[in-house]
Amino acid sequence: MTATKANAGAKSGANYNPYPFFEFDMTKVLAAFDPSKFAGEFAKMADRYQVPGFDVEALGESHRRNVEALTAANRTAVEGVRALAKRQAAILQETLDVAKEAFGQIGKSGSPQEAAAKQATIAKQVFETAVANAQEIGEMVAKSNADAADVITGRIAEGLDEIKTLAENLKK
Repeated sequence: MTATKANAGAKSGANYNPYPFFEFDMTKVLAAFDPSKFAGEFAKMADRYQVPGFDVEALGESHRRNVEALTAANRTAVEGVRALAKRQAAILQETLDVAKEAFGQIGKSGSPQEAAAKQATIAKQVFETAVANAQEIGEMVAKSNADAADVITGRIAEGLDEIKTLAENLKK
């Protein structure tokens, strides 16, 4: 038995996954990331420089929320990439299935005219499907980007309000 035949047999098994990288869970990696640790270290560093009226704890808390927002935006982006990759793999599989069926239909055509007519019909269907798939992928990317950006822009607005409050407290 050749290596190719052995691989083909292994690929047909129930546990075979042609896309093992889809199983990678970035949220588990990000779970080990603790924003409060970084905020605590930042607060310790800032506490060394005693500025009258400056609320080091508030600044540390603000920094912690910044890191949490970045972590949430990263999780959102990773989830979007994972969903996009899965959809692209599904589209590829659908395309291969349609191509296999199309070649079978063309091979069963009687006359060259019938074969040409079937080829034109199939080409039109393939084109329409490709346009719809490209639009779907584009919408998925746009939504994923918007979701991640919403997390960041929301935190920026909060952070600016916090800076304003800290500055006003310094005046007092």
